[in-house]
Amino acid sequence: MAAELSPEKLSEIHRPTLDQALEAIRTRAYWSPHPEHPKAYGEGGLPGSLGAAEGKAAFDSVLHTRLDLAQPGTDGWTGGELSPYGPALGVEYPHADPDILLPAMSAAMGSWRAAGPETRALVCLEILARISARTHELAHAVMHTSGQAFVMAFQAGGPHAQDRGLEAVAYAYEEQTRTPRAADWAKPQGKRDPLRLHKSYTAAGRGISLLIGCNTFPTWNGYPGLFASLATGNPVLVKPHPRAVLPLALTVQLAREALAEAGFDPNLVALAVERPGEGIAKTLAVRPEIKIIDYTGSTAFGDWLETNARQAQVYTEKAGVNTIVLDSTDNYRGMLSNLAFSLSLYSGQMCTTPQNLLIPRDGIMTDAGAKSYEDVVADIAEAVNGLLGDDARANGLLGALVNPDVKARLEGAAALGDVALASRPVVNPDFPDAVVRTPVLVKLDGTKPDDGAAYLSECFGPVSFAVAVDSTADALDLLRRTVREKGAMTVGAYTTSPDVERAVENVCFDESAQLSLNLTGGVYVNQTAAFSDFHGSGGNPAANAALCDGAFVSNRFRVVEVRRQA
Repeated sequence: MAAELSPEKLSEIHRPTLDQALEAIRTRAYWSPHPEHPKAYGEGGLPGSLGAAEGKAAFDSVLHTRLDLAQPGTDGWTGGELSPYGPALGVEYPHADPDILLPAMSAAMGSWRAAGPETRALVCLEILARISARTHELAHAVMHTSGQAFVMAFQAGGPHAQDRGLEAVAYAYEEQTRTPRAADWAKPQGKRDPLRLHKSYTAAGRGISLLIGCNTFPTWNGYPGLFASLATGNPVLVKPHPRAVLPLALTVQLAREALAEAGFDPNLVALAVERPGEGIAKTLAVRPEIKIIDYTGSTAFGDWLETNARQAQVYTEKAGVNTIVLDSTDNYRGMLSNLAFSLSLYSGQMCTTPQNLLIPRDGIMTDAGAKSYEDVVADIAEAVNGLLGDDARANGLLGALVNPDVKARLEGAAALGDVALASRPVVNPDFPDAVVRTPVLVKLDGTKPDDGAAYLSECFGPVSFAVAVDSTADALDLLRRTVREKGAMTVGAYTTSPDVERAVENVCFDESAQLSLNLTGGVYVNQTAAFSDFHGSGGNPAANAALCDGAFVSNRFRVVEVRRQA
């Protein structure tokens, strides 16, 4: 049967977008083809997209149903997601027999490899376009699996995640096309005829790629690996976090439909959902068919994957201890406002949220005069209280705690030191069963070993530490030790001193940490923009890869050369 989407049609629709994406990763300028505003979708907006009411209806219609993907090897059904906002989703997903599913996925590789980098990239863009059209529906799915507030789920789980997926496709295309597809080679032999060969070069995927999804950002953290692997010629088996299946299951459904319509085997993308307590990630990760693994989650399991999945190229984003150095500022009010928002957004349940605020015990100089350590800590607490004082605004920023472990860490933080800002519960009138808590800020001493045990461990969630240090130099020493030993996805600093600025930069250069300096406006340390910002560096223990760069995609394929006598 002929493909409904021919390569020519795909090129006509998506090649301009691919070209713009390639330009964006070269210039690092702002660009996005995916609208951030909810009103940009539906009637009068993005063609073919679901509007707000349609997206909510589509989400509601999938609840308490069976999501049949028609993939081989289904030996039963499983589910059981509970929304952090209270309701049970009630969706059943196919449970896969890997002995049947994996061979079917491997069989799909040949025609996908033969299609070449451009066609693969354009099919990936078609998948992303279909995902984009369903952004309103996916936003509800992300909200009710991650606990993000709706606006954040819409933006981070929708256009921002789609941007990261497209960015991965652009890097994949660029890396695969560095080498020409063919070359005629001639070596002079003096008076004799030259030696002549015709050479062809094919970008060949390594094999099946396993995507192990996370609970907090299933699409944002999932799409880069999914599309990087698919665009480089690899089938992708998506293994979602058991609490956050629906967003990735809908993604798999859309991908399979697009692949089939483009004339390819839909088994290039498949879903693997585990039964309660089954723990299939470990089993799948060491199967010989799995050649690539993308993982976001705990350090313990990330380390296990890196140690045991020896047959695979493993990309991990693990835990880190993100740190802010406070030395001085010429915009004290802006600094406080920026920090308050950074500490509060999504209840601190971001891998980029700052945890440790390193503050000289003698205080800092500001445009509002000298501020002691106690002043700074009290003012940060007041800024957070001011930001979250209105419950409606608080719900919109905080979302819900994603799981009981986060709640337990929050409740245990008070025992770690003096509480400068106590957490309080917030009632969500639309979802009274949601667990919503404001952040806690605890004062610790950077010279006390017992306190170090707390601030040198990741305390994921709405918990941060105001760590008193003897000087800015000591803060930089502690920053260096923290990044080197524990890793960091983000580092921030506030200073008016060029010397201190250079010193912070040098620490981050030495330890490979992404740095934000003197943020006082509407950009926050825990946010990164696709096509411009690198998420993680791959150079410290928090992650062994960056989203996205050439290294993130180039080891997912190999160039296979065929030489023929000319």
